[in-house]
Amino acid sequence: MGSLNIENVKKAFGPVEVLKGIDLEVNDGEFVVFVGPSGCGKSTLLRVIAGLEDSTSGRVLIDGTDVSVTPPAKRGIAMVFQTYALYPHLTVKNNMGLGLKQAGTPAAEIDRRIKIASAMLSLEPYLERRPAELSGGQRQRVAIGRAVVREPKLFLFDEPLSNLDAALRVNTRLEIAQLHRRLKATMIYVTHDQVEAMTLADKIVVLNAGRIEQIGSPMELYNSPANDFVAGFIGSPKMNFIDGAKLGETAKTVGVRPEHLTVDAKSGAWKGTVVHAEHLGADTNLYLDCEKAGMLTVRIFGVYNAEPGSTLYATPDPAKTYRFGADGKVLR
Repeated sequence: MGSLNIENVKKAFGPVEVLKGIDLEVNDGEFVVFVGPSGCGKSTLLRVIAGLEDSTSGRVLIDGTDVSVTPPAKRGIAMVFQTYALYPHLTVKNNMGLGLKQAGTPAAEIDRRIKIASAMLSLEPYLERRPAELSGGQRQRVAIGRAVVREPKLFLFDEPLSNLDAALRVNTRLEIAQLHRRLKATMIYVTHDQVEAMTLADKIVVLNAGRIEQIGSPMELYNSPANDFVAGFIGSPKMNFIDGAKLGETAKTVGVRPEHLTVDAKSGAWKGTVVHAEHLGADTNLYLDCEKAGMLTVRIFGVYNAEPGSTLYATPDPAKTYRFGADGKVLR
């Protein structure tokens, strides 16, 4: 009931081509996340799917039907925006049901859908409140509930957590994941935060400069990045990149993730000086200025005490070291 096919979609604003030929297949019930840096085209692609932007060329198909020229209201989609866009004078219940009321849905059916959605999102105590009486996380749940009651073929989320503080982002992320499992609905989610992408997605679409760099599950992208862009974007802290020539390598660039480096005070592959240590409780991030490898980030699980200026040796795990050619593509 919610498959999506995008066929060679291009979008230009005047002379600027924002989407440069996007091909993508989303299966019914999948949770797909578009991720990439600012300006990569991910929000534009979502708006093309929603019908809020017209593509310059190409087709968008929902459940096999070409909707490229179909108005947004008739595409069977519901969109949750970065801003909550709630009506301040309406109660939570009326905000959630307004779209259905305008579509002529019977009152009993509206009440039924609101009851189900509010239970899913733990909004029952707040149905008679107005948005000003809610926290940011509660307002975002109302915006999500407004989408749920429409029972759409596709849910579209455009950076819905970016206005929330860190704790609320984690809680709301969990609620969205649980909602997906309950509804078994197709969801397309845009974010610049690769942690959100890794924790929510069945499938991640990594975009860069209007093109798809790679599509895969979170662990496929983490373990088998297609190129140095994906390798550097997926994972936190980001992958270390080292000039291969400095290491006597034929590869243009050598990559190793911070968690795939070990340190020792006496010996190792690369001698370095501790520049800074970040003590995060569960982890310690060390920044080493190494003679051969340059500045490296090392992630150590647990507490590790290292004074700035002290000497440590870093050694990469050879089985988890990546090599990239001059074109950026992975060589292994």
